[in-house]
Amino acid sequence: MSRRVTRIVEPIIVTHCGAGSTRTVRDAAARAGRAGTPALRRGGSALDAVLAATVVLEDDPRTNAGTGSRMRLDGSIQMDAAVMDSRLRAGAVAAISNVKNPVLVARQVMETPHMMLAGEWATRFAHANGLPPYDPATDQARARLERTKVELARKKVPSWARAWLGERGTDTVGAVARDGKGRFAAASSTGGISYMLAGRVGDSPIVGAGLYAGPDGAVTATGVGEEIWRVLLSKSVYDRLADVGAQAACDAGLDLFPDSVPSGIIAVGKDGLGEACNRAMAWWTNARSRERTKPAGL
Repeated sequence: MSRRVTRIVEPIIVTHCGAGSTRTVRDAAARAGRAGTPALRRGGSALDAVLAATVVLEDDPRTNAGTGSRMRLDGSIQMDAAVMDSRLRAGAVAAISNVKNPVLVARQVMETPHMMLAGEWATRFAHANGLPPYDPATDQARARLERTKVELARKKVPSWARAWLGERGTDTVGAVARDGKGRFAAASSTGGISYMLAGRVGDSPIVGAGLYAGPDGAVTATGVGEEIWRVLLSKSVYDRLADVGAQAACDAGLDLFPDSVPSGIIAVGKDGLGEACNRAMAWWTNARSRERTKPAGL
């Protein structure tokens, strides 16, 4: 009688603080990655690892997710998040408010027959499932909103025409992982952008755009959500993983955008990991070896 043998592979986790993030927040990416690593060492799942990592990023007020989220032009905070694993299971929330960790709500949605909940109904779902009410607004978010209003008044342009301009600092956060059993998962979370109308949903909770995971790997993206969504960036990168490897797939994904459009990608596949960004991007990985064109975190 033959036994099925599961081949053990090197567990990998990669985290990022968004296109435009710098060395000043690389410690956040590192803490997030280290928070996700124990799950991988214990033989846990890639999904557990990316959830643990993304919660840390959402709790850091310097990032643009969870507690660090941008305020919309009406003063509200509405957040997007999603998770997906290599079994093609996914859960997402869009324009959710009054919660601390949108990515945990997305994980709860994964256990329902649905893939996404939005707006006040997503918030109600979170509270009904044990996540307490939480106001993510910070003094920094309020100050940024006031600067945004001054900028709009001075330049007299529609807000949506300037969605990719202004103060960026950090953007969508995310994590990808491969566990010891060769399973993959991706997570993304965002507070949006400064010049943002209430009700706007970006790429982060959209399967295929802001993230994608399957049997060949996991991908998550950061940058201008509308542009990422147009080309289904994460699925585009995912579709190349098996053929060209993670780094080449990320590089090809970045080539879809002009340098004027901030965009970044992290991915992990069967061959290892990849990272590409046309801006500075704070990121971290636990991988022991990788052919790099630049040090992790630049």
